[in-house]
Amino acid sequence: MLQKFNEKNRDLQININGKLLHRDEAGISPFDSAVQGGDGVWEGLRVYDGKIFRLNAHLDRLRSSALAMAFAEIPSHETIANEIKRTLEANGMRDNAHIRLTLTRGVKLTSGMDPRLNTAGPTLIVLAEHKEPVYDKTGLSLITSSVRRPSPDVLDPKIHHCNLIQSILAKIEATHAGADDALMLDQRGFVAETNATHLFIVEGDTVVTSRLVACPEGITRDVVLNLCRQNDIAHEIRDYSLTEVYRADEMFCTGTMGELAPVTQVDGRTIGSGEIGSMTRRLSGLFDQCVAAEAEPVLD
Repeated sequence: MLQKFNEKNRDLQININGKLLHRDEAGISPFDSAVQGGDGVWEGLRVYDGKIFRLNAHLDRLRSSALAMAFAEIPSHETIANEIKRTLEANGMRDNAHIRLTLTRGVKLTSGMDPRLNTAGPTLIVLAEHKEPVYDKTGLSLITSSVRRPSPDVLDPKIHHCNLIQSILAKIEATHAGADDALMLDQRGFVAETNATHLFIVEGDTVVTSRLVACPEGITRDVVLNLCRQNDIAHEIRDYSLTEVYRADEMFCTGTMGELAPVTQVDGRTIGSGEIGSMTRRLSGLFDQCVAAEAEPVLD
């Protein structure tokens, strides 16, 4: 789970507001809103053979988050897609690549939280890297974090914002415990997600995932639920507790960075047989087919 430096990324070209710069030259103003207060929104994209899976869905979520944050300017889907294409071409990337797309409110005229201080913006950053899915497909271990996910009355998870301190704190706990990632509960004690991915459990032939109370609107999560509907796989969207996790037949996590990955241990307890389960295998195969059929062309 600890990512390592990929030599292919040594001379990356980073795209900042349409300007391509070497990774060692790329710079963001200290007055940029992301630096000042984490005032930005982001998306993760994965490139498959010159195509990006669910590109428009990701750009829709980026725009939705920016609207919720009252950004004065939001680049069009066409503008962002064009900058993504330019960045991929500049780096010679076509497959096995991951893109971190960040949109900040822009540059402030002086330090401060007030958005009225923003006189230049927004800032669009396209960071593309040679990166295969990062999660171990043979089985992940999780520990339950003491850090809770907030509900919408504290901080609405539908805003895909750059304030990731909660996730970082949870990840630190997982690392110290020797686990791959952290399972995070909501304020009521129900399972929300991990520090980086959505979670699913399998009870018999039924796939279960959390409601969107304390976790974001996941793109991959939505794909998995649609695959269940299309293939007559029983599924439920509801609150579930750690007790249900411990006695589950299978568990897996979903996300753009790692696609679908099985979870075989939580808090030192073996989940199911301790191996990747049949439902996880089936959904992983269906997901691969969906990507191959529906990824949106970006490169010629």
